Amino acid sequence: MKATHKPSFRMTSGAVGTYSVLTIISFIMIVPFLWMISTSFKEPQNIFTYPPQFIPATFRFQNYIDVFNLIPFHRFYFNSVYIALLVVLGTVFFASLSGYAFAKIPFKGRNAVFLVLLSAMMIPHEVTAIPMFLFMRELNWINTHLPLILLPIFGAGGIFGIFVMRQFFITVPVELEEAAMIDGCSRFRIYAQIMLPIAKPGLATLTIFTFVTVWNEFFDPLIFINSRELMTLPLGLSLFTDEVGTAWHYLMSATVMATVPLLIVFFLAQRQFIEGVAMTGLKE
Repeated sequence: MKATHKPSFRMTSGAVGTYSVLTIISFIMIVPFLWMISTSFKEPQNIFTYPPQFIPATFRFQNYIDVFNLIPFHRFYFNSVYIALLVVLGTVFFASLSGYAFAKIPFKGRNAVFLVLLSAMMIPHEVTAIPMFLFMRELNWINTHLPLILLPIFGAGGIFGIFVMRQFFITVPVELEEAAMIDGCSRFRIYAQIMLPIAKPGLATLTIFTFVTVWNEFFDPLIFINSRELMTLPLGLSLFTDEVGTAWHYLMSATVMATVPLLIVFFLAQRQFIEGVAMTGLKE
């Protein structure tokens, strides 16, 4: 039998130091989230008391009910959910299809086209905001959800998705694709029945990044949306701030409810997300 070596003191102390630092960093990052939840249950006069109270003396659940009475919060919620779902589905489909083409299909100018796409992604969004607004106005899409759905799919978000999926598909062995071609599979069948099931970690990574980006988007809705009934959650949350001040108890209550879908999406795709981050970008 092989002798088992006990971990040295240096290795043990190093692990303890590493986990201690990670614990401290995790605590620092979770404190604002806990404070947000705590504030959502407080009376307005108890929010800025000193010393701070993480556990309210009395829990005011009425804050959550008042949010729906003060603003059409349910409408904002619905707008954000369906826009985010459509953008995620569109981005995942087109980005995976394009990523497969750039990774596995040799065609003339492939690298040049991919370089142009990456260059377009480097342009700041604020630079193209005014031309894009004028273009959307010519199409009569102002004060509609179409810009909020199509621009992320075919804009910088879609290009980022193409990059992520291309890097993932590069890691798939060529022999697998060649065996499918020998069996008579077409390119699209290889993509749909072989590549997509293998690419679940990459798809999960792209889904989380896209959903979080669209869910938190404030700039585009502020430009393209004028009416209150078409607002998304980020715009709706801004209604709790005016020239008089901020209704922190209502804002925190609405923010807690707005955070729930992000947590659900992340926990559902957590395992594939971690694997996708580890695997994406291993090869050039």
